Amino acid sequence: MDNIALWMSQPHFGFLEIAKSCGVKQLVIELEHGTFDLGTLDQFLAFSRSLGIPALTKVIAPTTEAIQQALDFGADGVILPHILGVEHAREVTKAAKYPLLGTRSYAGGRVFGYARPGSEAFEAENKRTRCYAMIETAESLADVEKIIALDTVDGLFPGPSDLALARGRGAYAFNDQDRADLSRVAGAARDAGKSWIMPAWTPAERSFALEEGAEMLIVATQTMTLRAGIMAAVNALKQEKIVA
Repeated sequence: MDNIALWMSQPHFGFLEIAKSCGVKQLVIELEHGTFDLGTLDQFLAFSRSLGIPALTKVIAPTTEAIQQALDFGADGVILPHILGVEHAREVTKAAKYPLLGTRSYAGGRVFGYARPGSEAFEAENKRTRCYAMIETAESLADVEKIIALDTVDGLFPGPSDLALARGRGAYAFNDQDRADLSRVAGAARDAGKSWIMPAWTPAERSFALEEGAEMLIVATQTMTLRAGIMAAVNALKQEKIVA
């Protein structure tokens, strides 16, 4: 289960403990559409580290402040939404890497053990943390091969629903056109010798992602798992004739 992850949009500490007990070993924290604030993000990343669960953070916006805060709190990587063309990607991804590779500003704290780091620590942090550019706009898809070639980009993360909307297809349906866009993202990462991550909610999507060499599969959201658990209980009660 090392290559699967859960998507969390609410800072529920007990949920993460349950996920850990069930064998989940990876986590994506959703800030753009979630309810985390800075205080709970800081606490939640400390908690996930204590449980030994690596966490990628989808930041609230592709800004320097949002990227640096997530990394300073201890995220193992950032996922950057709303990337446009390659020049936009070049500018915003710099915040995820320390100089001279990027422009990330130094802050002492959790990632350096609350001690003053040596010069070698910055290069080590650049290698440890991952920067994933989301491909969810028409502009980012058009430049995907150039975006993945950037030194400050470690991998790609398609946003299938927004990409389908941006490409004029309406709702994402994992149809031939959707799969063609996803294959282009996968191919760009593969040709660059870098990784890509697939939000794969269905068996068909998971099979596709594995065939295309995805590094990680996001297999369920926090709300999906809660709904599935509640529905399983309700359906069991219906079979027992306890509820109609």
